[in-house]
Amino acid sequence: MTTPPAIRIDNIVKRYAAPDGGANGEGGKLALKGVSFDVPQGGIFGLLGPNGAGKSTLINILAGLVTKTSGGVEIWGFDIDEHPRNAKRAIGIVPQEIVFDPFFTPFEVLENQGGFYGIAKHLRRSEKLLEAVRLSDKRDAYSRTLSGGMKRRLLVAKAMVHSPPILVLDEPTAGVDVELRRQLWELVAGLNDEGVTVVLTTHYLEEAEQLCDRIAIINHGELIANKPTRELVGMAREKIVRVSVDKDLAGPMMERGFSKADVIEPRVIEITYDRDQVSTGQVLALVQQHGYGIEDVTTREPDLEDVFVQLTGAG
Repeated sequence: MTTPPAIRIDNIVKRYAAPDGGANGEGGKLALKGVSFDVPQGGIFGLLGPNGAGKSTLINILAGLVTKTSGGVEIWGFDIDEHPRNAKRAIGIVPQEIVFDPFFTPFEVLENQGGFYGIAKHLRRSEKLLEAVRLSDKRDAYSRTLSGGMKRRLLVAKAMVHSPPILVLDEPTAGVDVELRRQLWELVAGLNDEGVTVVLTTHYLEEAEQLCDRIAIINHGELIANKPTRELVGMAREKIVRVSVDKDLAGPMMERGFSKADVIEPRVIEITYDRDQVSTGQVLALVQQHGYGIEDVTTREPDLEDVFVQLTGAG
C-alpha cells in the first residue's frame, strides 16, 4: 500500500486582487499558475526559486495566511478547506521574520503558543523543547536579549509546540553565521530522524543540495522541476575544465560545444562546455590543436546551482 504524501498540492492558482479592486481579482498579479506536486512523508523536501517566484505565497497558503484562488491542498490527509483546524494542527511554520513578543521569556513564548493550540498545561512540552533547541539556560531571559541564532532556534521550538508531523522552514538561515547555521541544521536533521517531514526554502543552494532528498523549483509561479536531488543535479549539461598549458595563451578559444572560454591566468584557461556535445578528452584535444601542450587539468562536476541557473535563467 502506497504511503500517502505529507502534503498534496493540486493545481493551485493564486491571483491577487488588482490595485483598482477588479472583480474576483481580475487584472491582479498571478502569483501561482496551477502548481501541483506532492511532498513525500519522512524526508527533507526543498522548495526553491528566485525572488518573486511564488514560494512564499505557497507557504502562506499552507499556513492559512493567504487564501488560494483555486485548486486543492491536503496537509497530512486533511483538506485545508474542509478540515482547516486539523490541517493547521498537522503543520508547523518557521517564518522568515522573527515573530514573538520580545517581552516574554522563551518559556512563556512556548507556553502561550501551547495555549493557543488548546494543549492542556500538564501536556505541554516547553521544557523539553527548550532543551532540544539548546535554550534551557535562557529559559527566563527576555526574548529580546537573545542573539539572532537563538531567536531562530526559538522559532523552531515554537513551531513544534503542538508536535506537528510536518515542519516548514522559510529561509531559516538568512542572516545567520556559519556556526549557527550548522547548529540549526543539526537540530532540523534530528527532528527529521525522529520522523518529522521537513519542507525547506533557502537561497543557499549548497545547503539544499546537502540536506534535501527531493527538490521542487518554482519560477514565475510555475513548477519547472520536481525530482530527487541527485537526479536533478544530473540534469546539468554544462561542465567546467581548467587547463594549464606550456606557454602564454594568445586569447580565449571557442569551439563547437564550448559555452564559455576564459583566460584566467596567462597560461590557464577555464572552459565551460556542453557535455552532451563534447567530452573532456575532446576538449583537451581541441586545446592541443591550437598548439598548446597540456601541463595540468582539473574538472568541476555540475552542482545544484548550475541546474538552478540553467532552469530559471537566473544568471
